Amino acid sequence: MEQHLLVFKDVAETKNITLSAKKLHMSQPSISLQIQNLENQYGARFFDRTNKGVTLTKEGEIFYAHVRSVLDILTSAKEQINALAKGQRGLIYLGATLTIGEYILPNILAYLYKTHPDVDFKVKIANTESISQDVLEKKLHIGLIEGPVPRHKDLNVEKFWEDELVVVLPHSHSWASRKSITLAELPHERLVTREEGSGTRKVMEMALKERGLDPEHLNVTMELGSTHAIKQVVSAGLGITIISALTVNREVDQRLFKTLKIQDAPIYRPLSILTNAQTNQTKDERLLINLLHDHRLLSDILSKEFSELEELE
Repeated sequence: MEQHLLVFKDVAETKNITLSAKKLHMSQPSISLQIQNLENQYGARFFDRTNKGVTLTKEGEIFYAHVRSVLDILTSAKEQINALAKGQRGLIYLGATLTIGEYILPNILAYLYKTHPDVDFKVKIANTESISQDVLEKKLHIGLIEGPVPRHKDLNVEKFWEDELVVVLPHSHSWASRKSITLAELPHERLVTREEGSGTRKVMEMALKERGLDPEHLNVTMELGSTHAIKQVVSAGLGITIISALTVNREVDQRLFKTLKIQDAPIYRPLSILTNAQTNQTKDERLLINLLHDHRLLSDILSKEFSELEELE
């Protein structure tokens, strides 16, 4: 029966028996037969069939909602049984976007490893679109993303941190003695940025445009695919950049970089937790979410070296 329900759910979501057959590695006649068996069992037609594919009937929409609930219950049961089989160890499927994955998540996981060693994590680092889709499809239990959040009725969004984008430059730069600069000064310096399509770059360009500075007027001399690469170029004196303050905290403490605020126009972006509105979190997942909402503890965790995290237990 579970196999029949999985087939029904996939066809309802792809709206195409051929696509579902390829995805599920089954033949089209086999999928059609399983759907027909379900329709016969419940005495209702679940799909309208056309040359373009299939769509749910009103009866099919009702059945689809219940199928999702049943499959969620079965998945939860399997996870709990597997946890017992593994000696009560919890397992969290976690996704994060690049800045969070590189500069926030390592300290959080190191802290949890020391304080809750019975919880394991499987982590995926990807862009916002990919993380959001995996949370919707329940491949990930929790997603941590930066910047704009996609709207969907099945996505719960909770902001847990506000990240500031700051101007970053080497200590040898002529601006290094200052605390801030004006928007009008930005176009006069060589700017190193993330590539087109980057979430950080989108937030920066949207914020500058809202404040009256056309991003086309910036003197962008280099586009790079990672924050680490940008920091290397800036440290070599090849330009300045606008990136997350979180990504340069250690270098600022070591006096490798200086950060400046933009006068009267600070740029902030939310860091958010994504969960699926159709599922309930386990106690281990709530533990992680509660930690992220504890700003004092989270601030301490992010400011520590790995070797210092034991002091926070």
